[in-house]
Amino acid sequence: MKALYLVGFMGAGKTTISEELSAILEIPVIDTDQYIEQKTGRSIPQIFEESGEQAFRKLEKEILKELPTNDVIISTGGGVFVQEENRLWINKKGISFYLNCDWEELERRLIGDTSRPLVQKSNLDQLQALFEQRRPSYEQATYTIDTANKTIHEICIEMKELIK
Repeated sequence: MKALYLVGFMGAGKTTISEELSAILEIPVIDTDQYIEQKTGRSIPQIFEESGEQAFRKLEKEILKELPTNDVIISTGGGVFVQEENRLWINKKGISFYLNCDWEELERRLIGDTSRPLVQKSNLDQLQALFEQRRPSYEQATYTIDTANKTIHEICIEMKELIK
């Protein structure tokens, strides 16, 4: 089976859903942010602070091509699919799922989140503008999964049905 890539804005549930989907499909999951942290020995906030967002985006692009492209679930960072080169790579090598979550729910999840550099340096209006800016890229995924009013398990079963 081709790799399954979960894409969407920060707070959409990519990490949580990928873990449940991994258990259902019995294939491993790789979180790109965790992979970068392990590879560099630095946290994402450290990379942003010490090297800047552009250096982080370059790292994302590099590691994407290091990861397996079969029998794996890859939970991507919120900005990975925005870069056209990454989007083309993902859609060529695997199946992408945009986890569509409305802004009100994302806002609720992001308030007070200290682990995300973009949340730390932006106000809610700026984050909403970023979400709206990124949405057309996310919509180029193979499938769009509306996550509203669904349990994590229901979302994963829907994804499983789509890849049959």
